Amino acid sequence: MTVFYHGSASHLEDVLWLRPVIEEVLNRSPILNFEIIGDQRVNRLFRGMPRVQILHPMKWPTYVSMLRGRGRSIGLAPLLDLPFNRARSHTKFFDITQAGAAGIFAQGDIYGSVVRHGENGLLLPMEPSAWVEGILGLANDHSLRDALSLEARKCL
Repeated sequence: MTVFYHGSASHLEDVLWLRPVIEEVLNRSPILNFEIIGDQRVNRLFRGMPRVQILHPMKWPTYVSMLRGRGRSIGLAPLLDLPFNRARSHTKFFDITQAGAAGIFAQGDIYGSVVRHGENGLLLPMEPSAWVEGILGLANDHSLRDALSLEARKCL
């Protein structure tokens, strides 16, 4: 089962925050893999961590095509309280939904405007332990993953 985070170089702070979360999740669950898009900095950050796949950044049409492939179960959308992130929209909701996955999103105005907790995604505080437990709980609940994904697709 694959958990993923797809961001660009401008999301490095969120990736840094996510790294210990992913390390803990992978340590606690041998059935999970992690996929992330990133450059050499991201590659170095996750080097040596088992069951992590780093994808190179790609052009938008290639990304959209790749995203529609199956195999991704849980998409992550953390959002630290930073000036760059305060100007963001909820586009990761659409990316995760296009991938056919259930999403875990940062609580707050950006994702809270489209995500209804427990209905079309999970909204979690930006506390690492909450994300670890959220990922593990969702990984172990196939029915909830399917229900969240199905309801999210109604928003497309």
